[in-house]
Amino acid sequence: MSDYQERPVTTTTVIEKRSSGGTMFAVLLLVVVVAVAAFFLVSSQTSKDNAVSSAATQVGQAASDVGDAAKDAAGAAKSE
Repeated sequence: MSDYQERPVTTTTVIEKRSSGGTMFAVLLLVVVVAVAAFFLVSSQTSKDNAVSSAATQVGQAASDVGDAAKDAAGAAKSE
């Protein structure tokens, strides 16, 4: 029985870390796309607001011109 010797049990644990580089790239790309889309939506809305404001100013000026013309016509008719 002296031939039998107990050896200590050794266990080796290997931990593999997977790289998530592809996932991080996809998330970064998604963030960039969303930021660009938001920029274009905001700038498009600003352009529309500016166009509406400009049109309103032009309509107001046209109404003022019509009012002035009406006053001139009334003054000319009164003079005659």
